[in-house]
Amino acid sequence: MNFDISQVLENWDYQPGQIVVRRFKGRDGTAKVQLRVDLGLLQMNAEGRPDGKLPLGHPSLFEYQQARLKKHLAEHGSDDGFKLGAEDVSKIQLEALQYHHRYICLLELKDYEAVVRDTQRNLAVFDFVARHAESDELSWALQQFRPQLLLIQARARGNEKLDAKRHREAVQEIERAITEVKQFFSEIGRGDAEPTGEVQYLENWINEINTARPLSKREKLEVALNDAVRAENYEKAAEVRDKLRKLPEE
Repeated sequence: MNFDISQVLENWDYQPGQIVVRRFKGRDGTAKVQLRVDLGLLQMNAEGRPDGKLPLGHPSLFEYQQARLKKHLAEHGSDDGFKLGAEDVSKIQLEALQYHHRYICLLELKDYEAVVRDTQRNLAVFDFVARHAESDELSWALQQFRPQLLLIQARARGNEKLDAKRHREAVQEIERAITEVKQFFSEIGRGDAEPTGEVQYLENWINEINTARPLSKREKLEVALNDAVRAENYEKAAEVRDKLRKLPEE
């Protein structure tokens, strides 16, 4: 077996500052994703646990811990006494990082549905660890990445709506993410701080969408009404108002 991948790397240049990624079908028939990095390639499965392993016989370490909790609940009737120690959290965090690498690649590939799938999965992991970690310090090891994750998820949901020409829904998705990021910082005592990079990015994106998107019929009439009033053409203004009143509620 030839382990040298030099030829593969020579035919696929690394581009600093860019996410260079591709999807293909592996020899085992499953979809794979490759990320070109400066020293080589990062390859992962497109579905399931990215490295394809079944830790402790489960699809993921997260699901193994969920099974442990289910057993604990059956034996004790509550989750009291169920704790994740430092080693547990460390292993779960490393697994979550695999999913992070994959959803970054999937976002570049514009597979927005899969990005939402993986980000939702990691959010569930964050919540699980927050509830069961032995200490707040262990919980913070994952929680600190929540704003970044919400940003990536908003980009996927927003772009999915934009591709369908549903601009208003895209803005609603982004606004929802802004609210969730602000709520997170409020809960950790940073609600009065300057807007974070995630919030600034999302707010700027909303401005770009609103500037570039085509106007709805209602918005076009509202512009025409303002123009008519400004020009003191009250007959035209009355005509436009009548058209506005006849439009169905959005």
